[in-house]
Amino acid sequence: MTIARVAARMRELALREFAASTSTPSPRPRRSGAVLVPSEESIRAWKEHPEHLLAQTAGRERWYESYSVQVAAVYANTQSHRAA
Repeated sequence: MTIARVAARMRELALREFAASTSTPSPRPRRSGAVLVPSEESIRAWKEHPEHLLAQTAGRERWYESYSVQVAAVYANTQSHRAA
């Protein structure tokens, strides 16, 4: 399985099982993404989800020399859209 397929599957899983929103990852070689979940319990469940654990292992063994994970709280979210 390719990294793109694994990333797409993880986004799908996060949206379906955790009622989360996700950002689109940037192209390689640097890949980033955000998963917004509704609670700390959801964060723990996502971290321990069996399919997500397999994806993490594949990432460490196949695609990444190193990576980092940040867990943060969102205190504000502002959006702007240009009028048509």
